[in-house]
Amino acid sequence: MAPKRIVVDVLKGETVFPPPIWMMRQAGRYLPEYRQSRVDAGGFLDLCYNPDFAVEVTLQPIRRFGFDASILFSDILVVPHALGRDLRFEEGRGPLMTPIKAEEVSQLDPGAFHVNLEAVYETVRRLRRELPEETTLLGFCGAPWTVATYMIAGHGTPDQAPARLFAYSHPEEMRALLQLLAEKSAEYLIRQIEAGADAVQIFDSWSGVLDEATFELCCVQPVAEIVRRVRAVYPDTPIIGFPKGAGSLYDTYRAKTGVTALGLDWSVPWGQARKLQSEGAVQGNLDPMRLVAGGRALDEGVEAILGELGNGPLVFNLGHGITPQTPIPHVARMVELVRKA
Repeated sequence: MAPKRIVVDVLKGETVFPPPIWMMRQAGRYLPEYRQSRVDAGGFLDLCYNPDFAVEVTLQPIRRFGFDASILFSDILVVPHALGRDLRFEEGRGPLMTPIKAEEVSQLDPGAFHVNLEAVYETVRRLRRELPEETTLLGFCGAPWTVATYMIAGHGTPDQAPARLFAYSHPEEMRALLQLLAEKSAEYLIRQIEAGADAVQIFDSWSGVLDEATFELCCVQPVAEIVRRVRAVYPDTPIIGFPKGAGSLYDTYRAKTGVTALGLDWSVPWGQARKLQSEGAVQGNLDPMRLVAGGRALDEGVEAILGELGNGPLVFNLGHGITPQTPIPHVARMVELVRKA
């Protein structure tokens, strides 16, 4: 009998205590072995597109901490890159792209999309073979809105004003861009599931900058389209939606998009979090700065989450990605606190 993958069980609504645990960005710059792999690979995109390196860095946090889930090492911007947009990463600046113009949206070329992403699919296939049987393998993509913000601005910005302005000034082109990204992202997730992913997560890191009407148009509708398309092929595969910063708009996000589970950021109040959990699994939501601080701040943060959400379906995680300055002993302490609860 194959070992249970408890993250999948929890995402489908089962309560397990202590809850399973993994971290967003768990393979990353806080690990010295990751930093060495990045040097050896020659650059960030080389790391993403070389299955040897991508498998290695995905496995590194599993070897160290034995997390219950492993998430594919890649980047949300490989999707526009596979559609023919330029992409580069500079140390200290992050991803850089040539900003897309409204008239260029119709020129995006999906013809070689899956050929361009074949290395990612090979990474997923190899990970499923090399991971422990009981470890859940997560695939992922960026939500269309968050991916579009980088395509439009060409880089990260504090409030995504360029993308918001684009949405208001060029509504037809924005709808076309979001629709194309939803269609190709769904295909991308389907291929990851086909290659061995047990569940997938949709990261909408910039959903919190929008008003209610634009949130509906740019965040809810494209993610609902992704979910619809994935479910048509893989109806039982759990899908985690993470609309960071959505605030009160979290309340209807699951019902409107159809995601299985909700990733909660650290700002979600306990009353709201418990209500959301009463409707299905939640994931989160430790403030990454508590993990950096360690000590009492970390202990109290973990205790609060377990006390408030431990009686329902919970995947313990951070409220966003782990930061590069996080001390490794603090991660070990967090894992210990959760598992000994």
